[in-house]
Amino acid sequence: MRPVYLDNNATTRVDPEAVAAMLPYLTEHFGNPSSLHAFGAPSRQAVKTAREHAAALVGAALADEILFTSGGTESDNTAIRAALAANPDRNEVVVSAVEHPAVLALVRQLEAEGRIKAHVVPVLTCGCLDRELFRAALSSRVALVTVMWANNETGVIFPVEALAEEAKAVGAVFHTDAVQAAGRAPIDLKRSAIDLLSISSHKLHGPKGVGALYVRRGLKFAPMIYGGRQERARRGGTENVPAIVGFGKAAEIAVPRLHGDAARMRALRDRLESDFIARIRDIAVMGARAERLPNTSAIACAGVEAEAVATMLAREGIAVSTGAACSAGSHAPSHVLKAMNAPIATELGAVRFSLSRETDDDDIDRALTATREIVGRLRQSGPPASNSDAPRRREAAYA
Repeated sequence: MRPVYLDNNATTRVDPEAVAAMLPYLTEHFGNPSSLHAFGAPSRQAVKTAREHAAALVGAALADEILFTSGGTESDNTAIRAALAANPDRNEVVVSAVEHPAVLALVRQLEAEGRIKAHVVPVLTCGCLDRELFRAALSSRVALVTVMWANNETGVIFPVEALAEEAKAVGAVFHTDAVQAAGRAPIDLKRSAIDLLSISSHKLHGPKGVGALYVRRGLKFAPMIYGGRQERARRGGTENVPAIVGFGKAAEIAVPRLHGDAARMRALRDRLESDFIARIRDIAVMGARAERLPNTSAIACAGVEAEAVATMLAREGIAVSTGAACSAGSHAPSHVLKAMNAPIATELGAVRFSLSRETDDDDIDRALTATREIVGRLRQSGPPASNSDAPRRREAAYA
């Protein structure tokens, strides 16, 4: 039986059209895009075209608002440091408790160094931001607000456009990590107050090792990587032309099929969750009552360790995750699930099923059958060892 890949929030398969677009820039079109001679011209034009496609993906008003980077982590780090440099008279940062480590780790490090004061805004049990506490954290001392567009573990979507307006009201720069949202949810930056936005190629069927940072025209910006005059002097270093071309092609493919792909993934995800709720007792769908990405479902089962389920599914040729891929190998509870205060998931974790436009009904059928059997076997073998007295709830979803 063919493998079933349901870990698309970790990475996606590179689209064959993106691979084909990259190949000439690994062979005959090898010139440096900064070179003025004929060898550099094809690379220079290819980067320009890719920039236009990346801008269209997020609805940027201008292509030169797109800065190519090595991926989402660099984009997030660059955005945070640039925003702080642009506001030297302010030293506070507002961030959600469920941000990706690319954001949270840097914010915590800067706070440990005494350079900033961080306001970490909690989420409710639905995974939604506590808007009251968010507003309480805003003041004229805040240099930067950074809240993700959609959570990588639960798929919960945050109202970043409204949050950006509130941040602008106090004069703060607003950044959003849209790594999981780009290509899966509509983004139109021309109609928002968002200043900085991070995206990553390999989450939307492009190659790894390349991403982008949207920088609103007119925003004061300090580079994180100094060197040559590449990227309008905003990031030194010769551009990774083949990867940028692949990213651009993936973005070009994603734009016209976004709504159709989203509807199809949502139908498959809903079928997956409905079957689990109907056939497996004592389970919870994380963030089920919140607005979520159409492709993401995080399931927690009472009395069953998520890691055991994921391991046994892998033996059946079904790839899932117990959270973010960057946290793989850690046995500590997910900071996202802890922030949601989800009783079952905080103790035992959640299995994340993340779909792509390539997922089909057969994939869902196999995942359903295998998961039901595995959960049944694990429950028959007895409860997992636990040092937690956290209560378990019999419920299909958290509010």
